[in-house]
Amino acid sequence: MIILRNLQKRLNRAKILFVIKATLAQLAERLTRNEQVISSILIGGSDYNFKIMEAIFFSIATFFSTYLGGTLAVKFKNKLHLIMGFTAGVLLGVVFFDIFPEIFTQIKEFNFNPTEIMVALVGGFLVFHIFEKTLLIHHGHEEDYAEHKHPQVGVLSALALAGHSFMDGVGIGLGFQINPAVGILVAVAVISHDFTDGMNTVVLMLTNKNSIAKAKKFLFLDAIAPVLGVTSTLFFKVSPHFLVLYLGFFAGFLLYIGASDILPEAHSKNSSLKLIGLTILGVLFIFIISRII
Repeated sequence: MIILRNLQKRLNRAKILFVIKATLAQLAERLTRNEQVISSILIGGSDYNFKIMEAIFFSIATFFSTYLGGTLAVKFKNKLHLIMGFTAGVLLGVVFFDIFPEIFTQIKEFNFNPTEIMVALVGGFLVFHIFEKTLLIHHGHEEDYAEHKHPQVGVLSALALAGHSFMDGVGIGLGFQINPAVGILVAVAVISHDFTDGMNTVVLMLTNKNSIAKAKKFLFLDAIAPVLGVTSTLFFKVSPHFLVLYLGFFAGFLLYIGASDILPEAHSKNSSLKLIGLTILGVLFIFIISRII
């Protein structure tokens, strides 16, 4: 009986060892397969991974641009009009020398209906026109309505700008889904006008009787929003038709921001030939960059 029990114990141990070895073998096989899959993704999708890295890099650049704009809004009030004049030129250059040519290419390649894209462009212009006039109340005439300034108005305006900055990040991500050249130039446009978004965030908070500390908190929110927007595009892809419609919409938005918002604001108090020259320089800068990339 003792011998039989010992044999039974040995058999049980052998079974347990066999099960353990089989399990380990299966795990090793699965790990090997996973490594092969990961390797194939990294090798076969190297272009995609590079696009991701570029998009993330430029989203981080928007963070610093926005934060820098807010910081300088307090320190260099008398020179901001010059920066805004150059920024307006950059935005116009991106629309006419990058986005429009890409739209024409997409129309030719996929035989899209140009009317739909132009409707999207006008829609982008009007949506942000309505957005600014309804949410950023009295933005261009704060000094005429000093008695109506309240902290809540500044907070709501800053939140609206943060939401807009998030969509800027989405625009960068979608641009890189089209191709790196479009993504880079869209990012340049976003980086340029996010500088003014940072300025506007601080100015709107402070002119509506919010503290500097609170203004800095909302400045950080506005600065991090494009990074979150770019990150969101890593989890989905859209059709070429949607992308070209978005390009039209984004072009309308940039036209509004550049020609109807930033440029008039830059000339409102300090119009000069130097300012006009900087706007032309901004357009030429993008023209040259679009020829190089």
